[in-house]
Amino acid sequence: MFKWLAGIFSAGADLEPVAAEIAGVAPVTAAVNCAAAEERKNAGNAHFSRGDLDGAAACYRQAIELDPNYAEAYNNLGLVFRERHQHAEAEHHLKQAVALNPRLANAHYNLGLLMQERVLPDEALAYYQAALEIKPDYADALYNLGAILQDRGQLEGAMASYRRALEIKPDYAEVYGNLGIVLQASGQFEEALSCYRRALAIKPGYAFAHSNLGNALKDLGQLDAAVASYRRALELKPDFAMAQSNLGVALQDLGHLDEAVANYRQALVSKPDSAEVHHNLLFALNYHSEMSGAAIFAAYREYDERFGLPHRGKWRAHVNRRDTQRRLKVGYVSPDFRRHSCQHFLEPLLAQHDRNVVETYAYAELAREDAVTARYRGYVDHWVATAGMTDDALSERIRADGIDILVDLAGHTAKNRLSVFAQKPAPVSLSWLGFGYTTGLSAVDYLLTDAASAPEGSEPLFSETPWRLETPNYAYRPAEGMGSVSPLPALTRGHVTFGTLTRGVRINQRSIRAWSEILKRVEGSRLVIDSGNFQNAAMQAALAEKFAAHGVARERLEIGYHSPPWGVLRGLDIGLDCFPHNSGTTLFETLYMGVPFVTLAGRPSVGRLGSSILEGIGHPEWIARSEEGYIEIAAALAADLTKLATLRGGLRSEMADGPLMDEAGFARKVEAAYREMWVKWCGNG
Repeated sequence: MFKWLAGIFSAGADLEPVAAEIAGVAPVTAAVNCAAAEERKNAGNAHFSRGDLDGAAACYRQAIELDPNYAEAYNNLGLVFRERHQHAEAEHHLKQAVALNPRLANAHYNLGLLMQERVLPDEALAYYQAALEIKPDYADALYNLGAILQDRGQLEGAMASYRRALEIKPDYAEVYGNLGIVLQASGQFEEALSCYRRALAIKPGYAFAHSNLGNALKDLGQLDAAVASYRRALELKPDFAMAQSNLGVALQDLGHLDEAVANYRQALVSKPDSAEVHHNLLFALNYHSEMSGAAIFAAYREYDERFGLPHRGKWRAHVNRRDTQRRLKVGYVSPDFRRHSCQHFLEPLLAQHDRNVVETYAYAELAREDAVTARYRGYVDHWVATAGMTDDALSERIRADGIDILVDLAGHTAKNRLSVFAQKPAPVSLSWLGFGYTTGLSAVDYLLTDAASAPEGSEPLFSETPWRLETPNYAYRPAEGMGSVSPLPALTRGHVTFGTLTRGVRINQRSIRAWSEILKRVEGSRLVIDSGNFQNAAMQAALAEKFAAHGVARERLEIGYHSPPWGVLRGLDIGLDCFPHNSGTTLFETLYMGVPFVTLAGRPSVGRLGSSILEGIGHPEWIARSEEGYIEIAAALAADLTKLATLRGGLRSEMADGPLMDEAGFARKVEAAYREMWVKWCGNG
């Protein structure tokens, strides 16, 4: 957020006296005219403050007639046009003010506001800097300068600008609010909390600060407090769409999925043009345990109608050379070129790419980089930082780079650039990895998947054409420091321990019922549920109550959070996958630690990731086709501890020797797919 209304009226101190006389008029007459012009300007200010734009404009014009060199009157007339959204006229009058008085800081500042409103950040930045050269203690200009740097991902620069503004104006609540956002993006959550609370101490009714406080509390795992902050923001501003959406995210993490979906839909009523809210809605629907795949896909089609199809007017013919044998330019678009679960699958591909076959570009939407980012930079031929780049600018950059194959790695997760894909800047586009399901965009050609994840007949559930690799459509690189596989815990404990490392949103009444039935069938068994959502006692108690409703005592449950989770995995005998939305990276980690898991093949494709992994390692017998079958497979595994111990000792080598960890083999599969896609496009020319 930047400050629109500061500096609307120049105070007069910035205006240098105009000494020129009107030809043929005595100096005293010129002085009288200047005084009358100032009176008209002040009358215009009074009209403006009452919202009477017509009256204000008339007064400012009269002031200019009386004194054609009156820069302040031009400045304020320009602001009238900006309020009317007549940007060309506003720019004309503001530039006239600067021409008459280059030292009028307010005019430079207001031009910055206008350029920022018109989404011209480079021009806005230059005008704010000009205002600050004239008036270094211009707190509002520092605030808006910081907002531009923040949008560009230049967090250190934004932070410095905000801190300087606070030195000048210590009670500037909006600056504290934005500084908190920057600190939060930098991982400094406690400092962010302090800024939000300081903003609210200055301005208790500041709805944006209440919402952002909720974001920080959510990131710290204090979900109940976050919900309270969002609700307070909505009390102050009932149509605050992002607070409504953020409330949905917190409720989703608390396991209240239906309530979360209702909040997202309400947010879209308030702000129907918010792609971010729609991303959140689609993300949540993937986890819904009762909705059909067709009903969920209908919401994705709505997304395309609202945010995809309107970009069709920007489509242009591609001039890429139609040579089926040449080296292909492949662009990967992601906000996750950093420490993130995606690295276990993306690094193997990028590291193993044959540079004689593909020339790789990384379009990185990053607020900050880390050690993993440094590795990614080394894998690719070209690194393009995209933070702060508009969709149109990024689309043009991709075209200028001559990208042949453009790959989305985020889907509807945070900081995606799907609006760029909607503009179709490359001849061939596809989605893979980061989301697990369709983008919903008819502009995207393919979803890179496999037959286990998207079986034949599931095509109507995808906006893209499923491009099926030989199962699996991933290669896994384990994290460092996972340690060795332990002996089967059940042999010394005397009971079987089931477990899942999953977020709360994946746990629903269907999975709780199945897990409860497994515990009943396997005498003395325990269930471990471990993830960041369960780091506080209230969340643990709420989940335990749901199991109690199925007759499972609290002492049979171990609910908590450990990071890294390697010790937790070493303590499991059998893993239990979630459904209808399967787990992801943790399933690979479970197998790598020697723990077999049971999955239920459900909705394509988020409900079949577990199936793809198990087929990839050669254990399809652990894939259930029904909830009853799921329970029976788990109980059967628990009934033969000798066999379970043998499995445990061999699973890691089975992974290492098979396609699940064949990095080079996977890279060749992907490159072959890219080549086939390219040949197909060349043939359609």
